[in-house]
Amino acid sequence: MTSSPWIARPRRANVPDMDLDAATRRSLKAFGLAVRRRRVALGLSQERFAFEAEIDRTYVSGVERGVRNPTVRLVAKLAIALKTKPSRLFLAAERGG
Repeated sequence: MTSSPWIARPRRANVPDMDLDAATRRSLKAFGLAVRRRRVALGLSQERFAFEAEIDRTYVSGVERGVRNPTVRLVAKLAIALKTKPSRLFLAAERGG
């Protein structure tokens, strides 16, 4: 079968690095580090942060470790819980977390 960009590949559940290139993995890790540093600076535990963001604590852990690829909606929820803007989280990630 010929590969086509128009045919969706089936998603593989719970495979952290499924088709991510090295640059994407580095970006996710940097973003996670930025989230963790902001959370710690605010004195929030992962549990309290997850409660504030209305997401599961294990998902917070995955984001902070760079093994989750959060959606734009989730990034917004994280930023609100961290009392910042999504753009500031991305800027912190660009600067190395």
